[in-house]
Parts: sequence; structure tokens; C-alpha cells
Amino acid sequence: MSTILVTGASGQLGQLVLKALEDSPHTVIAASRDPSKLNTPFATRTADFDQPDTLVAAFTGVDRVLIISTDALAVPGQRLKQHTAAIDAARAAGVQHIVYTSLPNAEPGNKITFAPDHYGTEQAIKASGIAHTILRNNWYIENLMMSLPHALETGQFYTSAPEGRVAYVAREDAARAAAAALSDAPGGTVTVTGPEALTYGDVVAIANELTGKPISLIPLTDEQFGGGLKAAGLPDFVADMLTSAEAAIRAGQLDGVTDTVKTLTGQAPKTVHEVLTALLKA
Repeated sequence: MSTILVTGASGQLGQLVLKALEDSPHTVIAASRDPSKLNTPFATRTADFDQPDTLVAAFTGVDRVLIISTDALAVPGQRLKQHTAAIDAARAAGVQHIVYTSLPNAEPGNKITFAPDHYGTEQAIKASGIAHTILRNNWYIENLMMSLPHALETGQFYTSAPEGRVAYVAREDAARAAAAALSDAPGGTVTVTGPEALTYGDVVAIANELTGKPISLIPLTDEQFGGGLKAAGLPDFVADMLTSAEAAIRAGQLDGVTDTVKTLTGQAPKTVHEVLTALLKA
């Protein structure tokens, strides 16, 4: 049996990974910048991505580590610096296998503003010489709840990618895939998706079916979309990121469907309809 460690264990994905590991035969360690916030039966360690010394200490004695990508998006370059520090710490601590949560089609040419962070991290992992599994997670179905409640309230859903498709994956399924990869340590790069690629039209049709509230799709240009987000009070970097995601969706960079979840976990991933049924009727 191996000793495995989950970084970002207090985050939404990290908590679900720990849940998926509850019956693991491996020794599991939960790591967070503030372990006091962790409510878990597992051992805990401090892992602050801005303090590399804590990472080396956290990774010492660990065979496999799950590096969940951080949310440091406000300062350009900070996220990649954090991830590189974690990879360096893993090498210094003698970690044998890294599992990393990335983004579909992270290569140069990806239109999403933070794609270079993921591609740079992937390259650093490969250059480290450490065995690795890169999980390119698609958009989480749960992210739709950032826009659907307002759309249901107003009857309007704004997008600059009305025809684009996304192979949304449930966060729980991504977590189960990560737990499986951490437990079994397969090698390579895989894309983690749900079972279907849907347009925003498909999504609002599901929301209409579940709630009985009609929603009209309002197509915009990227300039109108981003400007509306900024006018609504979102920070520029968030508005720019969300607008870039619309461009990526239009370009077909998030529409590939894979069977990775079933291959890794033995269970089929949930559909958007299944997840939204639970979220919109909660």
C-alpha cells in the first residue's frame, strides 16, 4: 500500500476526493494551507503553495500526490509559480507519482486566459522526471449555477457562444476519477468529461423543463459579453477569463467527450440533467 496526499483538501474538489478515498486501503493525508479548516478522518498536513518549505515537509514520506490546481488567477504568473514550487517540492521529497488537474486542450492556442498556467505546469511535471497522470478536467456542471439562477429570474441567458458545445462533467465524477488515478497511478494525459457535449440552448432547455420557467438565449459579441460582466461588477480578470471561455467554447476546445470517468472508476459519469435536477430542485 502507498501513502497518498491530496493538496487543496479544503476546496470543493479536494473535499470530494477525500470522500471518494474514505474506503481506500492506502494511507491518506489531507493537506491544506490551513489544516484547522479540514473536517476529515485522515491525517492532515500544512501545504501552502506560496511557502515552498511547507510543501517539502508535507510531501515527505508520500508516494503519490494529487496537485489540485490553485485558484490564484488574479496575479499573472502566480499560479504557475505555485504549481512549479509544488513540483520541485515533490521531487525534493522523493514523491514517486504526481496526479495533476489540468484543462482540456491546454496546449498553446487554447483561448482560455489561464490555459498557459496549465500547459506550463504540465511541461514542468514532464520535465521533473516524476511519473505522472494529468487529468484534463472539463467545465464542472456545477459552474452553471453561477449563471442559471439569474437566467431563471430574468428569463434571459447571455452568451457569445450560442452554438458551441461543452462536455460538462460533474465535480463529484472528476473527484472520483482523481481518487482512482491517485490510488492506481496510471500514467499519461487524459481528458475528464461527462457523457455528452451540450450547447447553452440544451442547458437552458433542461432548466426550463425542471423549473417550468422559460429562458431565452441572448447571443452577444465577446465585447458585449465581457462588458456586461464588468458592468455587473465582476473584476476585470474574471470577466476576461469568462469571455475567453466563451471564445474557447466557440472554437470547439471544450466539446470532446471521453470515457475517462468510467475507465478510471468503473461507473458512468452523471449527465447535466441529473446534476441540475438535484441543484435546481434543492
